[in-house]
Amino acid sequence: MGVQLIGLKRCPHCSIAAPNFIRMWGSEGPTSRTDGGPNRYWGCYRCRSCGSIVTCSGLPSGGDQFAFFEIFPDARMAHTDIPEPARTYLQQAYETLHAPDAAAVMAGSAVDAMLKVRGLTNGSLYSRIDEALSQNLLTKGMAEWAHEVRLGSNRPRHADRENPHVSPDEAKQSVEFAEALGNFLFVLTARIDRGLKEAKGEQT
Repeated sequence: MGVQLIGLKRCPHCSIAAPNFIRMWGSEGPTSRTDGGPNRYWGCYRCRSCGSIVTCSGLPSGGDQFAFFEIFPDARMAHTDIPEPARTYLQQAYETLHAPDAAAVMAGSAVDAMLKVRGLTNGSLYSRIDEALSQNLLTKGMAEWAHEVRLGSNRPRHADRENPHVSPDEAKQSVEFAEALGNFLFVLTARIDRGLKEAKGEQT
């Protein structure tokens, strides 16, 4: 495996663009397998930005170059069942985790857009979350979780003097909530609908 991991657009951990991944370990040759598939080389690489590790498999493509088949974990992608513009906001939240203030703002925008799709348009973001709970669109636990995270990130937008920035952990929690909400409101529902149609022999 090569000394550097080339071609990865973003770190799947911190989402920094054009990450510099350095090899920490590589298999001495292709690992054997008995299922008939091609034997692959394996390697572990460290992101120079956040220090996190990815594992990848590949085959030689000539000289010291390798064609990579899979990377674990892979870059996060907002699910296509989440409607626009919420899906774009969520994707931007993933891609700005290395900039916590921006990630929190994008997570809040994603949640805001998701609630609007469900017809909740009046009041503050948190008041609409409470309204979603009253309409049984959210569970009590999800509503409580929402109130614990920094959705929309009021602190960076209003430049609070005492604590103006969102921490990386707070940003991560905000993005995780937005992702969970999208899965709960849209992805799971769409998956159930497709499953019912398939069970009835209908075309999806």
